[in-house]
Amino acid sequence: MRRLAFAAAALAVFSLATAQGKVLRVVPHSNLNILDPIWTTQYMARNHGYMVYDTLFGTDEKNRIQPQMVASWTESPDHRLWSFTLRPGLTFHDGKPVTGEDVVASLERWGKRDAMGQKLMTFVERMDAPSANTFRIFLREACGFVLEALGKPSSNVPFIMPKRVAETPADKQIDDATGSGPYIFVKEEFKPGDRAVYVKNPKYVPRKESPSGTAGGKHVYVDRVEWNLALRDAQAQVNALKQGEVDILEQPAFESYPPLQADKNIQVVNSNPLGFQYMCRFNHLYAPFNNQKVRQAALAAMAEEPFLRAQVGIKEFYRTCPSMFTCGTPYGSPKGSDIQSKSNMRKAQELLKSSGYDGTPVVLMKPTDLASIQKLPDVAAQLLRQAGFKVDLQAMDWNTVVTRRVKKDPPAQGGWNMFCTAWVAPDIWNPLANPAVSGLGEKSWFGWPTDAELEKLRDEFARGTDEARKKVLAEAIQARAFEIGTHVPLGEYVNPLAARRNISGFVTGPGNLYWNIKKN
Repeated sequence: MRRLAFAAAALAVFSLATAQGKVLRVVPHSNLNILDPIWTTQYMARNHGYMVYDTLFGTDEKNRIQPQMVASWTESPDHRLWSFTLRPGLTFHDGKPVTGEDVVASLERWGKRDAMGQKLMTFVERMDAPSANTFRIFLREACGFVLEALGKPSSNVPFIMPKRVAETPADKQIDDATGSGPYIFVKEEFKPGDRAVYVKNPKYVPRKESPSGTAGGKHVYVDRVEWNLALRDAQAQVNALKQGEVDILEQPAFESYPPLQADKNIQVVNSNPLGFQYMCRFNHLYAPFNNQKVRQAALAAMAEEPFLRAQVGIKEFYRTCPSMFTCGTPYGSPKGSDIQSKSNMRKAQELLKSSGYDGTPVVLMKPTDLASIQKLPDVAAQLLRQAGFKVDLQAMDWNTVVTRRVKKDPPAQGGWNMFCTAWVAPDIWNPLANPAVSGLGEKSWFGWPTDAELEKLRDEFARGTDEARKKVLAEAIQARAFEIGTHVPLGEYVNPLAARRNISGFVTGPGNLYWNIKKN
């Protein structure tokens, strides 16, 4: 009887596996709770977005803008009218065709949330869709980053949604994941904190070009992708990968790499060689960081090496970088960084004393479930206390941090003073993409700095077409950002994925991309 029961159970498991086809089992870097990749810059929402939505343009692995949903486009001689034609075969998951009206509504919503989108919309006079498969952008004046904005590869990505969804107010989250991308979200199986499921979109028509970054053909070779959202313990993740219970760990804990690299059945793959930059963000609305001199004191206290050593620890995986824009890219520069890169704790203490700081505690949010950044707040708290700050370190999960950082309430009433995060390279490698150097006040990214001089420089950068002049402007923008203390850059690092040896086809890009992946 026991043998019969066991055989029946085995047959049931086999039948289920056969019905599901090839299943790719992934442990993402964090929990998926927010399904709106326009409402938040959270990378889990962005990765979810790449599963279900498509983009007008993509950015290939050599950082070149390439067409994706767009078949062709023209630019008027005065550079003020851009006309686009969509490629044939674009269909939403509900069976309806993608139209120019869907595109216009999607861009309008994105342009209210994203830093680069906001800047682009200051140049846009209007947008329209003269026919079902075309759309146009009319500019008040020419600017030099239209395609760069439309092909932005990371948060916030200008994903294209149905008009009925995109008309949701920008400050309200959507809960309808209807897209036109290579996967379909299985809403019925979604359980935050447990799992998210995606199935192959049989009607998706990939481009003919080879996949490269977020551009090229998005071919799907598995039938189903399951994100295991419950497996958060680092050792349990390693054990699951070793035993073949999961196929991919997106971001292993740094202490997990030695045992992973020692296992012949596991490969460690760095599909994002430009990596990430750490930063801590000030809330400019409330004391103590509504005082520029206090922010300068914090900058002087927070040298990069202690953060990188504590959080990453593997020397070949990190580097200090005296730039707010990704080092090694065209705008990476040490200009203006001396207050942090050449300072010390004594200088920080002197700056804090002269600032008039009155002992107001710094409410510092610490995520407990995101291995790649969870040690940063501990280091920040230690260094700030050495400088003379009082620090209230508050532990919570990452999704709570993401939700709470939106709030503009006073810190004593559920708000905050500081949080730490990480940005993938394309998100911060120029003054328009980098949301932390915006000075638009309450329209800025969380922290809401206000600075007219910073915005004047960013506007001039946006108009620019001469690369030499743009580099000078980028340095001026960075110097001003350090001067007013928009945030604290904390160095750069890589966090390679780990996968079973039978998984192949990883695409080089700014995030975890699940097209072109094969499971043998």
